[in-house]
Amino acid sequence: MIWAELANMGSRLVGGCAAILIGLMLLFATPSAHAEDAAQQSNGAQILREFDQQQVQRVDSDKLTDHKKHIIIFLLGAPLIILLLVTGGLGVAVGVYGKQQLFAAHMVSAGLTITLALVHAVVSVVWFFPF
Repeated sequence: MIWAELANMGSRLVGGCAAILIGLMLLFATPSAHAEDAAQQSNGAQILREFDQQQVQRVDSDKLTDHKKHIIIFLLGAPLIILLLVTGGLGVAVGVYGKQQLFAAHMVSAGLTITLALVHAVVSVVWFFPF
């Protein structure tokens, strides 16, 4: 009987200790969860600041200088002038000299000239017109 009574008290003692331990764990776990959330929020804010900083650096590095823009416009303009002269020559050959077999080449050249002229104009306005 004594052994049964001691075993019963021991199991109550262990159960009580377990309840106390669980209560303490919950008590101390809650502030650490809040502290962890606060740490994550501060980490999140720091990460966002670094991301914004990298975005600003990336935007600054991606900017084209005016010199590069002028070179690109020149590289669009030089073939445009050549295509314009070719189109004019083919047009004169078709109209004045009656070479009807060059009409298709004249039309293709005219289409390419118009397309390149529009691209040149749009890029120029977007880059150099002060909005």
